[in-house]
Amino acid sequence: MASASVRLRQGFGEAGGYASGDLMRAILPPSYEKQHGHAEVVELATDRVFRAYNKPGYRLAHWPIWIWVFFIAPGPITFNLFAHGPDRYTMLWLAVVLIGTGIAGWFGHLPGVEPKPYILRFSEDRPNPLYRRICYTVAWSEVVSYAVLNSIGIIDAIINGTWRMRYFYDIGYLPLAGTMWLLGALGQLPRVRRSTKGEGHERRYFYGSVWAVCVAQPILWLTWGLFPLSRPFAVVKLVIFWGLLAYLGNLARRGRLPRTRPILPGEMAVSD
Repeated sequence: MASASVRLRQGFGEAGGYASGDLMRAILPPSYEKQHGHAEVVELATDRVFRAYNKPGYRLAHWPIWIWVFFIAPGPITFNLFAHGPDRYTMLWLAVVLIGTGIAGWFGHLPGVEPKPYILRFSEDRPNPLYRRICYTVAWSEVVSYAVLNSIGIIDAIINGTWRMRYFYDIGYLPLAGTMWLLGALGQLPRVRRSTKGEGHERRYFYGSVWAVCVAQPILWLTWGLFPLSRPFAVVKLVIFWGLLAYLGNLARRGRLPRTRPILPGEMAVSD
């Protein structure tokens, strides 16, 4: 139970006024207004519904996430996809990803696609399986690489007056992504460490970054078609892109976005 000084932010059942309390609880666990480091909202591990097994629908819902993560892993191929549409190399790579992730998911070697949850206590010191470390390393490499390369490309356009985004993807993607792969191999990234002991806090850094980039990137892509390719509008694009990254990053820091709230340890829980 939360202390009397902690205000329930999202109640369920009778307390929260939801008729379908169990459904809402399964989708979004209760959160509490409580200062915990930078976060203003927290969740309690004792409030989260324990699952002995993951239902088939839950496992299938997570598979497309990892299809997308591995599909966009080759940055230059992804750049061509959005710039010129799909070609045979793109479709061949998609087929490889579908087969690879399908096999991994069938054997329960994708996060969220396991037959039963791996992390039950957020403070428990358990070995972090290799498949989780690989998947989250690849995801981190994309979050960082795409944000950095798009920023560099826009800044270069502002300075030189020409767009050379493909050039920066060709020369910069592998070094950036490779650096993140190395950090992941060394266990230096959140959710990629050798132990799951810090999962209750590390997940919020990961999802905060994902929230920021996954919202800012499509909006930046939309501005390519809406705004002219000129220096003044390149400045506008950079302001919009960085502004969204900063705004959403700050919301995540404060725990105001789903899955960015610290989960205070306690009884059994389930990690998403």
